[in-house]
Amino acid sequence: MKAIRINNLTKDYKRQNQPLRALDHVSLNFEFGKIYGLLGRNGAGKSTLINILCNRIFATEGTVDIDGMSAFENPDVHEKIYCMSEGNLCPDSFSVKEVFKWTSEFYSCFDMEKALTLSEMFGLNVRQKVKKLSTGYKSIYKIITALSLNVPYLIFDEPVLGLDANHRELFYKLLLSDYEKNPRTIVIATHLIEEVSSLIEEIIIIDNGRVLLSDTAEHLLAKGYSIAGTPANIDAYCKGKDVVGYDEIAGMKIAYILGDVQEDAVTPDMHISTINLQKLFVKLTERGGKPL
Repeated sequence: MKAIRINNLTKDYKRQNQPLRALDHVSLNFEFGKIYGLLGRNGAGKSTLINILCNRIFATEGTVDIDGMSAFENPDVHEKIYCMSEGNLCPDSFSVKEVFKWTSEFYSCFDMEKALTLSEMFGLNVRQKVKKLSTGYKSIYKIITALSLNVPYLIFDEPVLGLDANHRELFYKLLLSDYEKNPRTIVIATHLIEEVSSLIEEIIIIDNGRVLLSDTAEHLLAKGYSIAGTPANIDAYCKGKDVVGYDEIAGMKIAYILGDVQEDAVTPDMHISTINLQKLFVKLTERGGKPL
């Protein structure tokens, strides 16, 4: 079965001679043909996980299989996965077009014609040296490189860093169009959660190096809601329920809950609302990495 399967993945570092566990026995799957949102706060372990998937660093223990083959230093999986990340993988003295040519040497599935077409759409001068590009255009040439690779597993690590609103919108539009024409697995690791909420089908939240949650976006949002009212009434309503967090504003208390609304316990002063993905993420990660 086509998938990235991650089993018991752990990564330990030493920082100032002190042990640091960046990933703590992570097990999860990225199934083929879905768009995933990989969410987590700074330092949660997202980039460590991505770098292990792409063989840029190695796990302390655990395994990664891609389409049933070990990903560890395996040339047979090379053209199955690509990650667009913040760091440069080529000399910054290269021009953008030289980067494209360099990429085509390593990936036979790279589409140069598509890369040049996308460059025109983004207004990217392919003769420009990478080191002279603005932060936004450095992200753009990496986005274009990724979208021009016909790999079955495509990972974007904070892809819209420095992009203005128009370029972010163009990226999301192109990504969705590409996915519809060429189904594959796309993983988006980002802090701009609400911007990608309409794109992602599956949500994985990592906190303190552990998987906090893995669920479909539809199911997760359907079972989450907020309820607002007086503190006393909200406290009474929330007894025995899976409350992921609270806010208090101007004497009112808001609870964020996973589960079904208990209609017979709702008093006239209470107000029930849907919960968006951004708020749900914030409240889940505020509770200290406690898995659901």
